[in-house]
Amino acid sequence: MKKLDDIDLRILTILFKDADITNKELAAQIGIAPSTCLERVKRMKQSGVIKNAFIDINFKSLGGNIQAIAAIRLQPYSEQIVNQLRDDLLQLPEIVSLYHMGGSYDYFIHMSVKDSEHLRKFVFDAITSRDEVTTVETSLVFEHSRSGELPNFSDE
Repeated sequence: MKKLDDIDLRILTILFKDADITNKELAAQIGIAPSTCLERVKRMKQSGVIKNAFIDINFKSLGGNIQAIAAIRLQPYSEQIVNQLRDDLLQLPEIVSLYHMGGSYDYFIHMSVKDSEHLRKFVFDAITSRDEVTTVETSLVFEHSRSGELPNFSDE
């Protein structure tokens, strides 16, 4: 993969804050031609630097009045079991995101549900009922915030 230069990093910084910006606006903010900007973004997508673009949805507007995180442990633990759990859960509409973890828990599952009964039923039906799940600890999410700042790993 080609090393990212200053212009690439500026593109990523702006897109990280607002992935919905037009190519024309992005190019103008950086001071390059729109065609150059578009080619750089395409190159970063093709090389895997940019994996996707997402929108941040207010789940309450869809009826998801409660968000929760379930921390779970698996036993037995194998790549096949971990991957199957991931694949199964990602098909469920309640799932916002999954985090395969190292440490005392194997997965953190971020979910959105309509109410406490929906949460209870979902945790029982989709998680606790699985033979490989040995521990589930569910916590309510009061607020979720996402940083708008692109992490900087340079030595400067």
